[in-house]
Amino acid sequence: MLLSGITLKRVVATSAVAATVTLGVSLTGIAQQATSLNGAGATFPEPLYQRWASELRKANPPLQVNYQGIGSGGGVRQFIAGSVDFGASDNAMTDEEIKKVKNGVVFVPTAGGPVAVVYNAPGVSDLRLSRKVLPQIFAGQIKNWNDPAIAADNPGAKLPNQPIRLAVRADSSGTSFIFTNALSAMSPYFKGRIGPNRAPSWAGSPLKGKGNPGVAQIVQRTPGSIGYVEAAFASENKIPMAQVQNSKGEFVAPTQEAADQALEGVKFNPDFRVNYDLLGNPDSGYPIVGLTWIMVYKNYQQPGKADAVKRMVEWMMTDGQAINGQLNYTRIPTKVASQVVQTVNSEVK
Repeated sequence: MLLSGITLKRVVATSAVAATVTLGVSLTGIAQQATSLNGAGATFPEPLYQRWASELRKANPPLQVNYQGIGSGGGVRQFIAGSVDFGASDNAMTDEEIKKVKNGVVFVPTAGGPVAVVYNAPGVSDLRLSRKVLPQIFAGQIKNWNDPAIAADNPGAKLPNQPIRLAVRADSSGTSFIFTNALSAMSPYFKGRIGPNRAPSWAGSPLKGKGNPGVAQIVQRTPGSIGYVEAAFASENKIPMAQVQNSKGEFVAPTQEAADQALEGVKFNPDFRVNYDLLGNPDSGYPIVGLTWIMVYKNYQQPGKADAVKRMVEWMMTDGQAINGQLNYTRIPTKVASQVVQTVNSEVK
């Protein structure tokens, strides 16, 4: 099961801390009872979920979904606590976290895409960062913009004699996991010092922002800063994005074609999670890419909830996937999407 033939063209909606949307779904063979679903988690897919909502609320009967973009870590915590009907995370859940979910869990991969390295270095418009240098910057080993190692990646560039300010996520974040997972694949030192984590222990005293928009805003207003955000937020805010060296030695920008290439070799496990070691070190294309999931329970106690979840998931995996490419998100392969729907329909009660 491979991610291939992906068209990535995204128009980014403004991210909201909390978005309440009305979804309408009409699916044959599934009970059409109107109800309300509450979810929370990753900010990465929020623009996509909002667009889905815009399209779905034109249909009948209505299914109201309330979604809060609070970060992947928050989504996992609320899902484990049972305070939401579904959670959302950019790195699914760990085996230990799954054991804490008393009503069981089914993973639904919804989309994917690149995480960009964004920067505000006065006088630099086309930054390149090697697999050696990028982890050293975020591990605190390289502290100044005119460091010889950065200069070696950027011959002829007029690098400022200015301290580097790291801009990172303040919340527990799947975007942070995607970023640190990739840097860990690039550097044994980074992996040992920081490692893949939703809430990394960064070196020094980095600037912190909530969500992708928060980090984007910090970089935009802080000369000398460098951070990481979902690529569409960088594009929307017109923040320069660095070219990052992949495992083939190529310096690649986070374009739709490069993200497509990176995700072509990703295989899904039987539970629809992935091997993060492989995801963090793609064979080609842009090297910092990830996927995002929603998590639904196997057992719902309140009448109508299970049917509502099935309706929502079936639309996400069919008509919803046709919208992914329009918003610059990766589509889930049709075969995988079909298997997800079958699993949800058979396991969710």
